[in-house]
Amino acid sequence: MAFEILSSCVNCYACEPLCPNQAIYQARPHFLIDTEKCTECIGDYMQAQCSSICPIEGAIVDELGRELNPPGSLTGISPALLAQYQAAVEATYQTALAAKSA
Repeated sequence: MAFEILSSCVNCYACEPLCPNQAIYQARPHFLIDTEKCTECIGDYMQAQCSSICPIEGAIVDELGRELNPPGSLTGISPALLAQYQAAVEATYQTALAAKSA
């Protein structure tokens, strides 16, 4: 049992000093978790320390691939509303591109 840091990690260094087992280490292109050392903070804390401080939604997952900070959990923006916003931005971008090409 161990967590994994995904490529959406922005290398902010927030999680590294909080890990009670020093399982998080700097790597490129993003931080990684040593699966041999990670205990998911069981026995040390009620909540995993890495996910409690991580500012990026979905950057840390459990062994089943479930996001510890799923989309919307930090921002309060639901995935549906985010998708709507992203579609609107993409449509505006495509319209601007078409106008520029004409």
